[in-house]
Amino acid sequence: MEFTELIVKRRSCRKYADKPVDHAVILEALKQAQMAPSWRNHQCARCYVVEAGDFLDGFRQRALPGGNPKNAENAVLIITTYVRGKEGFWENEAGQFEPANELGDKWGAYDLGLHDAYLILALENAGLSSLIMGLRHSDVIRRELEIPEEEDIVSVIAVGHRDAEPVLGPRKPLEETVRFIK
Repeated sequence: MEFTELIVKRRSCRKYADKPVDHAVILEALKQAQMAPSWRNHQCARCYVVEAGDFLDGFRQRALPGGNPKNAENAVLIITTYVRGKEGFWENEAGQFEPANELGDKWGAYDLGLHDAYLILALENAGLSSLIMGLRHSDVIRRELEIPEEEDIVSVIAVGHRDAEPVLGPRKPLEETVRFIK
């Protein structure tokens, strides 16, 4: 698929068909997401994939609040995290890591966002739809998936076969979001 078409086609999907998601397709999309740039190539993005079965059904209910369990019904869940204290830090003469600028650990979230953007585009290119959910019960996710404390849990991404065509919401005019300086 042409890149511009891919960007336009990718939308947040909130209704998935009851159709299995091929493990190999998820694996390939995860490999493609690893190509995203990261601070000093640290690649601090981490993914936890919950694919099928009774655990997935119960986990969806326990880990997602509000309407998100319904929005993610029939979908695989990919939980994305980043390793804290690596992105945005330099090693000083004493061998300790210190923030390279005022953003510090926010670079980890930034780099994970790049990773996740690559991931959802790779999934869309492979014929799968996705929904990035920031509303989640991180304590449940950390405990049940045994995610180390040094990782910040950022999102849960539902992945599956689209069962309804998502609507493109309005976009602000560039004049509201971009400023050109000459």
